[in-house]
Formats: sequence, C-alpha cells, structure tokens
Amino acid sequence: MIGYSMFGSNDLPRAFAFYDAVFASVGIGRLMEFPTGAVAWGTSWTAPMVAIGPPFDGKPATAGNGAMIAIAVDTRAKVDAMYQAALAAGGSDEGGPGVRGDDGPQAFYAAYFRDPDGNKLCAFRVGPA
Repeated sequence: MIGYSMFGSNDLPRAFAFYDAVFASVGIGRLMEFPTGAVAWGTSWTAPMVAIGPPFDGKPATAGNGAMIAIAVDTRAKVDAMYQAALAAGGSDEGGPGVRGDDGPQAFYAAYFRDPDGNKLCAFRVGPA
C-alpha cells in the first residue's frame, strides 16, 4: 500500500550521511537520487522506500509532531544495529531497543530515535527473539 515515506531536511549532506549510515547498518542502500536533490533508500523497487529531500514549497523543513516512520526488519539484532548506527551518526534517543508488551510469538521489539533534523523513526521486529 505505501510506496515511500519522505522527510524534509535543512541540511541535505548531513541528512544523507545519517541515513546512509543507519540503513547501511542493516544492508539497505540508496535506490534513487532525484533532480530535486532528494534521495530514496530501500530494499527493492517493489518494496516501500524512505526518502529525504528539500521541502517542495521551498520553506524550511520542520519535524512533524506525532509523525514517525517505522522500518520493519527481520531480526532483533538489526533493530539494535539501526539504533546504534543512528546514535553514532548524530541522531538522538527516543527509546532504546526492547520488547514493548509481552515477549512471545507476537512480541513487538523496537527502538526509537530521531535524525539530526528531529524526525522520529522506529526500527522494529514482530515475533520471538
């Protein structure tokens, strides 16, 4: 259903370095670079992507209050890796890795962080350890 999600940035080189590091930590790379200056990362052309670029209206980018992009990964180790890469690349903590609720077959293991522009992300895995 979702093709891609996008955040704006006021410092594209810094944002690209952040997302290159965070996504590389779990084997995800750039798929598209647009003439507008935006870049999109993803696992394939048929899966949802995350894009970063300048706001279309030319005004400064701002982080949305209540807005978040959640990235599904297939292991808890990848949740941990994305979280650590985010902090190492200049992001900030919004809730470290751990199970939210009960552990078991439908366990929700997640970590929350913000990029250098203040945009909130979540790396998560549903399922047992």
